Amino acid sequence: MPAFVGVVKLNSIGSSGVFHIGDVFAISPQSVTKTFAGAGSFNTGDGLHIYNYYSNTNTNDADVADENIVGNV
Repeated sequence: MPAFVGVVKLNSIGSSGVFHIGDVFAISPQSVTKTFAGAGSFNTGDGLHIYNYYSNTNTNDADVADENIVGNV
């Protein structure tokens, strides 16, 4: 059944977000990210005591593409 849509204002959308108006069969957003972080970067909670006297994060990535999503529908 067709949708009747009035004025739409879109302020922002993320890189892996989907904005669709109207009829749709399936929406399948795909995204690939890589995160580099040092020791103790993702610790959360109350009363944490973290002692990182020496931390080195290796960000050398020699290959061009890690997880290709082209053609994966």
